[in-house]
Amino acid sequence: MTHVVTLNAGSSSLKFGLFTLQSDDPVAICTGVVDRIGSEEAHIGAKTSDGRVLGGAVPEGIPDHLEAMNHVLDLLAQQFPGAEIVAVGHRIVHGGPDRDRPILLTPDSLQALEGLSPFAPLHQPYNLQGVRAAIRRFPDAAQVACFDTAFHRSHPWVNDTFALPPEYYEMGVRRYGFHGLSYEYIANHLAKTAPLLHGGRVIVAHLGNGASMCGMINGRSVGSSMGFTALDGLPMGTRCGQLDPGVVLYLMEQKGMSAEEITELLYRKSGLLGLSGLSNDMRTLEQVGTGAARRAISYFNFRARRELGALAAVLGGLDAVVFTGGIGENSVLVRERICGSMGWLGIELDHDANTDHARIISTPLSRVQVMVIPTNEELVIARAAARFVYPEMYQGQLDTAAPDIA
Repeated sequence: MTHVVTLNAGSSSLKFGLFTLQSDDPVAICTGVVDRIGSEEAHIGAKTSDGRVLGGAVPEGIPDHLEAMNHVLDLLAQQFPGAEIVAVGHRIVHGGPDRDRPILLTPDSLQALEGLSPFAPLHQPYNLQGVRAAIRRFPDAAQVACFDTAFHRSHPWVNDTFALPPEYYEMGVRRYGFHGLSYEYIANHLAKTAPLLHGGRVIVAHLGNGASMCGMINGRSVGSSMGFTALDGLPMGTRCGQLDPGVVLYLMEQKGMSAEEITELLYRKSGLLGLSGLSNDMRTLEQVGTGAARRAISYFNFRARRELGALAAVLGGLDAVVFTGGIGENSVLVRERICGSMGWLGIELDHDANTDHARIISTPLSRVQVMVIPTNEELVIARAAARFVYPEMYQGQLDTAAPDIA
């Protein structure tokens, strides 16, 4: 029986999955995550399809992603000794302006992707470390890159450009958008379960430690809150979100901060953590209830409402809102605060359904349907990898072309 491994490397974590290719859709038989890579508090947690819990603390720590990869693959080899790995699917955050679908990795394409690391410094280097480790472990397996930016390559020009001279656009300074694997999963899920909504105007709110929103028409991205990097748009766990570029100039010219210091501030010391002075975890902020924590939550929700209204204007109306991601799927408070003041847009929240974490949390009379759908990036990656080894068995991805917007 053949299998696919999926790898989703973050700055200090590694999500993984093992999928069997025995049906018309890959089936997960084990999924998990390695947390706190680079510390002595590293932990591996995994769960199998039959309910077994695997892993645990790693007393000696895990110094880097290569070692994390070895721990993961050793665990999978011990638990599933008969697995034949024919492909490894990798989440790669940045694919550049031209890659609008997964690719089979080669030495040349890997080198090209390394050149995009400055665009996603928190993610791209670690994504590529995972690729190198997988190539060493599975030299005969297909190595498939799945890009977070690819889903948004359907943006019309007005949502893809900045008001800069055109030569900057040609050199790659443009709005890329991110979280594309999550949005692709939601688009495919809606196509199967709610085709009428899928064919309409939908805003998906991927809210987590990284947060963004995407406006879709007929399942295709026409606008995203994130831009040139994963810093833009909504405030996040440790990232600032939208920021006047004059602030960066001020910090450089008047405060003498270096590029490295500003990068550290904007990527790692801002967002919910910076505003609260306490934590980047929404659960913690909701529990402590300090004034600073409440202000951080209020700012997060305010920016989300603002982006929701802006994307509704981009779409020319709204048929559905989908919450996903760690915060979107689990925070009753955040969903309530974002939707509670949106009656003018046609959103009427069912507070009991929201509290119960129902799939549909709008009232039957709401003109806009509000849904909560858990995302599954690993399944999107597994499907893409499977298509490269068994193209006759697995269908292609959705057409991502989008209508132009004047």
